[in-house]
This record gives sequence, C-alpha cells and structure tokens, in this order.
Amino acid sequence: MRVHVLLYDSGQDSEGIHSLELQGKTVVLLFENSDDAERYAGLLEAQDFPTPTVEVLDRLEIEDFCAQAGYEARFVEAGFMPKTNEDRLLLAPPEASRDVTHWQDEELDASDQDQGEGHVEQESDAAQVEAMRQRLEGLF
Repeated sequence: MRVHVLLYDSGQDSEGIHSLELQGKTVVLLFENSDDAERYAGLLEAQDFPTPTVEVLDRLEIEDFCAQAGYEARFVEAGFMPKTNEDRLLLAPPEASRDVTHWQDEELDASDQDQGEGHVEQESDAAQVEAMRQRLEGLF
C-alpha cells in the first residue's frame, strides 16, 4: 500500500520527514489520502513553517524506517474523524511549531550527548516565545 508523507528538502542531503511530538513520542503521519496530506502541508505553510512536499512511499518501507529510528508511524485513513485533542493533531498541526532551520545540527548534538536515544527534547515554552519574538522583530 502507498501512503503520503511530508518531506523537507526531498532528495537532498538535508532531507527530513515531518513529525510531531505527542506524549513524549516522535510521530510520523502516513496519510492514505493525498488531499489530506496536501491540506496538512498547506496548514504548515500558513503557520510560516517550511513548506514540505508530499511524497508517495510504500507504507511498509516507511513503517520500517520509523521503527528503526524509534519513531511511531500513525496511519491517517481517508475520512478520519478525530475523537480526542490528540487526534485533531493528525488533521491540523499544533499552533506552536518547533523551528527546524538547523534540525540536522540539533540531531547531531543530541546524538553526541545521548547515543541511541534518537530524539531531541522539545524546546521550553520560554525558548519558543523568545524564538517567536525574534521572528516578529525580524519582520520590522
């Protein structure tokens, strides 16, 4: 089965996959419907997040990748209806997104500090507010 995932810098050395932090787990969304994936990418762009491209991949391959990386793959079926607040994040990104401009540097730093854990801790609220303040100042 083919699924749609959101990739940044597709085909480049800096390629990355869009993920969410949910309850301490890194979650990668696998969309059954291409329209759902495109809509999610558009919502990220509307939040001034880097615009991902929607790529079609084999579901088993991406699930294997996620398992090896310590990520959780979540399948979002066509017509999915959220039942919880967490489920809503499978259809629309959270309002506060993490800055991923230097995601590779952060991953390298994290792997140097903690071999094998495979994820970077989420920024504190204060750091997120400071990053937002700096972006807003940059607009002026």
